[in-house]
Amino acid sequence: MTRDHAHPPHADHGDRILPEHQRLSARGMTFRITRWHVGAGSTPLLFLNGLGADADAAAPLLRRITNREVWTLDMPGTGGSPDCFWPYSASSMASAVMDVADQLGHHQLDVAGFSWGGALAQQLTAQFSDRVARLVLMGTTGRFSAADIGWGAIFDRDVVSGAISTLKMPATSPLGFTYQSLAMTGWNNDGLIPNLVERPILVLSATKDHVVPSSYSDDLANLVQAHRHVKISGGHLFPFTKAQQCADEIMAFLAPNTKATTPKKPRKSAAPLPCGNELV
Repeated sequence: MTRDHAHPPHADHGDRILPEHQRLSARGMTFRITRWHVGAGSTPLLFLNGLGADADAAAPLLRRITNREVWTLDMPGTGGSPDCFWPYSASSMASAVMDVADQLGHHQLDVAGFSWGGALAQQLTAQFSDRVARLVLMGTTGRFSAADIGWGAIFDRDVVSGAISTLKMPATSPLGFTYQSLAMTGWNNDGLIPNLVERPILVLSATKDHVVPSSYSDDLANLVQAHRHVKISGGHLFPFTKAQQCADEIMAFLAPNTKATTPKKPRKSAAPLPCGNELV
């Protein structure tokens, strides 16, 4: 394990909290890990970002989630993570992410995922159902094979308004973008639902999301028997453009009075569950 510009968290312009960065390797891939409020709280929150987005883009949201450790990792070829030179599937990436969690000493987790990362969050939660207490799904779907997913970006208010530039989303390498896209090609949560509905689930969606239309979030909320479904005014990047509102919803959902599942006896190994797009 090597540190990358590691420093203790401290205040920056009042409520801004600077994170710790480090690099960890798992299953032949190297990830930049970004952590806020290291060691705080009882159950850490893992955040899985959207296609081509890194920890810096997610910072407006993640730094506002307080009283617990919050961490994320850049996918290969994005942000501070170098390219991976072979393709991966949703299930193999879920295993790599949980290997990173093991290295951080996080056996029990709450998990949140946005867009592409919401699909990975579902895969990880079902695949390691004994280790995930609560699940937050934002602007995502249970079926990335739908023909209209992503194509409406040119009509999305966040994309049109230049929010992507404002959030300083990095340029993903061509290889990184290709492999990240391939990992979810044809992905769906068929067969994962029994392992998803074992825990409290919060679904957040945007009223004017043209990348993952809100109707898909409606269907997802019904399918996973979400404990709470909140619609927020905005476009696809609402977790970042409406960061405080989303952070408030997430913190309220993750409060101690939200009952989590009782951890099961850990399995000796977590065999990958089917996701319809096995590449590795």
